[in-house]
Amino acid sequence: MTDHTAAGPSSAGRTVLAVVAWLWVLIPFLYGVYSLVLKIPALF
Repeated sequence: MTDHTAAGPSSAGRTVLAVVAWLWVLIPFLYGVYSLVLKIPALF
């Protein structure tokens, strides 16, 4: 059996890649939600 709790260089690199990928998606999404919220009052 292998110990999956030990963090090697590949798992650290994979974690960094996952964080960058989530930020790549979340930042434009959150900006879009923010701009939508600002434009909602103009509809009423």
